[in-house]
Amino acid sequence: MAELDPRVVRLGIEIGEQLKIYDGLALKASGTKYANALENEASVEVFNLDRATRDYLLTETSPYNHNPKRKRLILEAGRVSSGAYPIYSGDIVEARVSQPPDIGLSLKARTCAYLKGDLVANAMSTSDLSVLSGKVAKDLGLKLVFEAKDKKIANWSFSGGALAQVNQVGSAGRVDCYVDDDTLVVKDMSAPLENSTCVLSEETGMIGIPEISEHGVKVTMMLVPGIRLGSRLQLVSKLYSAINGEYAVYKLSFDIASRDTPFYWVAECRNTRQEFIKPGLGALLR
Repeated sequence: MAELDPRVVRLGIEIGEQLKIYDGLALKASGTKYANALENEASVEVFNLDRATRDYLLTETSPYNHNPKRKRLILEAGRVSSGAYPIYSGDIVEARVSQPPDIGLSLKARTCAYLKGDLVANAMSTSDLSVLSGKVAKDLGLKLVFEAKDKKIANWSFSGGALAQVNQVGSAGRVDCYVDDDTLVVKDMSAPLENSTCVLSEETGMIGIPEISEHGVKVTMMLVPGIRLGSRLQLVSKLYSAINGEYAVYKLSFDIASRDTPFYWVAECRNTRQEFIKPGLGALLR
């Protein structure tokens, strides 16, 4: 009989410059990450947080409190054998307390939501896309992964919330531009990231049979490391071999719990083979 490989679920709450790490608590979390300008979102229900942190979050996220301090949430999960790895990070935008006798807290977070109120203004007559992307990453306090074909961007002008620059860079360069936790990713449209490949089969954690979607496939898998937004997914299905091939992940959802059944990813992917794209669907993929 194979030995059990217990789960590891870790929650970090960052308030100002202080990061509190909680391990072993009863926790449920779900969320979705997008390879576009939409904000990645997460909902976390956690029980038995210390009272000081619980009271602080309830106070600071109240609609009657206008304290501008940033409050970040960091979620990691994995197995004892492989260790915990990052699942999600974002700014806490809402906190609600559960009804007694439970001592629970429901948190909602969005990636870089705090930066929507950080106003910036800049203009450049001509700039390389790579240089422009680096400037936007700096404005957002993020690392940059640039894997797009570089090009000249003329007459760049922006004023408004810093986070809105992500959408404008994607439109101006006709590229995929998105925030993945602490990283700004800029890559060619619908192309997979370099050096980020996940082989998925029944043996490596695939759950059930992949479903065909309007963009490619939707597949559920156990929570495994090595997959991220933009990853190249090498799909190998014995029961549905017609859809085997390479895909690029454009939407990644998670549903995990420390003491309940859910512990998996749901990846929605675009097929990288052009002949797979149906007539009339190209406009949806661009």
